[in-house]
Amino acid sequence: MGQSAAEPLKTARLEFPDNDKVRALCGAHNEHLKLVERRLGVQLGLRGGQVVIAAPEEARVRLAESLVKELYELVEAGYPLYLEDVDQATKLAGQGVPLKEIFGDTVFVSSRHRIITPKGLAQKRYIQAIRDDDIVFGVGPAGTGKTYLAMAMAVAYLVERRVKRIVLTRPAVEAGERLGFLPGDIAEKVNPYLRPLHDALFDMVDYEKATAFIERGTVEVAPLAFMRGRTLNDAFIILDEAQNTTAEQMKMFLTRLGYGSKAVVTGDVTQVDLPSGRGSGLIEVQKVLRGVEGVAFCMFSEVDVVRHPLVQEVVRAYDAFEAERRARTEAARTEKGRQGGGAGPETGEPGAEG
Repeated sequence: MGQSAAEPLKTARLEFPDNDKVRALCGAHNEHLKLVERRLGVQLGLRGGQVVIAAPEEARVRLAESLVKELYELVEAGYPLYLEDVDQATKLAGQGVPLKEIFGDTVFVSSRHRIITPKGLAQKRYIQAIRDDDIVFGVGPAGTGKTYLAMAMAVAYLVERRVKRIVLTRPAVEAGERLGFLPGDIAEKVNPYLRPLHDALFDMVDYEKATAFIERGTVEVAPLAFMRGRTLNDAFIILDEAQNTTAEQMKMFLTRLGYGSKAVVTGDVTQVDLPSGRGSGLIEVQKVLRGVEGVAFCMFSEVDVVRHPLVQEVVRAYDAFEAERRARTEAARTEKGRQGGGAGPETGEPGAEG
């Protein structure tokens, strides 16, 4: 280790002409550069309009050099660079996909002037599938942007008058088909089940406009049970939490699609909350409709999760803590077994059963 530490670092210098854009590239308190340092294992320094890159290996220097150049090009093109964008860009580094092709694909500009774009290859393919096909499934873990991007596309289609309304729905697993027996009007019943879709809408459109959309029925938010027996024309329909639909409910939903409509179905097949013995419609539909023209399946994985970088560190820390705790527990059980410990439950917690 001592010898390798003494070896001179490989370096590269990048000079940029616009100091304001360099500041945007670097982020507040150089947080963007610090994140690139951590993710790529390099050292970055800022000297005037120059970014200096250093690392033990030439390959790392070249990777960081290419990434920093591409990030600067995004800033030059007017893209407002956020910390999560830089984090996603580090995941794409070295994959041969120009960042402009992904981050430059504007889906919608929210009422807060935030540009909504895909944040990775999976999201880019998902957006393109929604443009190209009438029924699109986004399947994968929470945090991959499946529902949020579907909402952004729906609002964009509505604003561009490519559809006349948006219909947002979820299966209300907690109440099942008995929603009608709950007290209160439809808005009061729906609120707990559809709040995430509601929140996404209000994040993209100002409060007055979103409220007007809902009051006029331009945006309809309702549980899946209320879709039965309808045909939805000129609509952008989003079914969220689709892993909690039965096969019958999934078929019912998909056959609501009318002329001039699109349907986007999102869910995570690892989070099925249906009663035991009831199969998930989201799992079955992948076997039924795979290969059907006009239907696209977009699969997301943990790699595609978009989180604040600090949240990622928190998750990693908890994962490491849980793994260590499991290892200690297993070691304690093994040791107890060696000592012939047949007395008492495995947990070793007095009174745990009584």
